[in-house]
Amino acid sequence: MSILNNFLKTRQSNPQAEMNFIDHVEELRWHIIKSALAVIIMAIVVFVKVEWIFDYIILGPARNDFISYKWFCALGRVMHYDGFCLGDIKMKFQNTAVSGQFMMSLSVSMMLGFILAFPYVLYQFWKFIKPALRPVEIKMAQGIVFWCSLLFFLGVLFSYFIVVPYTINFFGNYQLSPRFENIITIDNYYDTVNNLIIAMGVVFELPILVYFLSRIGIITPQFLKDQRRYAILILFILAEIITPPDMFSCLLVFIPLYILFEISVTISARAVERSKKNQA
Repeated sequence: MSILNNFLKTRQSNPQAEMNFIDHVEELRWHIIKSALAVIIMAIVVFVKVEWIFDYIILGPARNDFISYKWFCALGRVMHYDGFCLGDIKMKFQNTAVSGQFMMSLSVSMMLGFILAFPYVLYQFWKFIKPALRPVEIKMAQGIVFWCSLLFFLGVLFSYFIVVPYTINFFGNYQLSPRFENIITIDNYYDTVNNLIIAMGVVFELPILVYFLSRIGIITPQFLKDQRRYAILILFILAEIITPPDMFSCLLVFIPLYILFEISVTISARAVERSKKNQA
């Protein structure tokens, strides 16, 4: 049953919940305003220290002393493999717009403000859709704000400490010809880092998506198992794209993504089993 039908039934059974279309729009507007205010407040907090944040956090993966490079080298020494010790980054940055650096400060502040306020934004979204759900559906979604936030932050951290350093190191040192020098605009660098971090945060929400799709019967654990070979191929290609062209580096990114897929298969199986118990 669609959320809209559930919403109408809930409103009919609860006199205090009687709302017309304008009331729903007004309620949604206030949830959006509260979410936007939370993002802005977090963005202001970031903006106070934006110079330090940009130099040591945003530009961190472009620094030769970034902590991930030390971890990679330590792992390489344990495994007796020199490929994990990435070379020094030979990359220079430039600004090509009069207001470029100031606008970049605002962009960084808003991006980090959104990441920090993500749990609250998700909570506001949940408060809006919760009245449209039946009690059994609310019970099914218990803890959704916590788990979605946790997976999102894990994806952000995984991207920042693993994916972004490999990507920046590889493309920053890649030269088509020795006559070319990599002079990167700050906009291009920031867009690359931002896209990788946000995208990986969204990708890590896969178990949550699989859980709900399994509960409503759209996908099954057997379907995921049947498509495992294609999932492995897609994840391997993705890992190969964002890492240097060597097997160990690729596996370093591929393995966590594959574990995420297998967790999704297990979650799907449990969700289907729980749905059958509820129907029984």
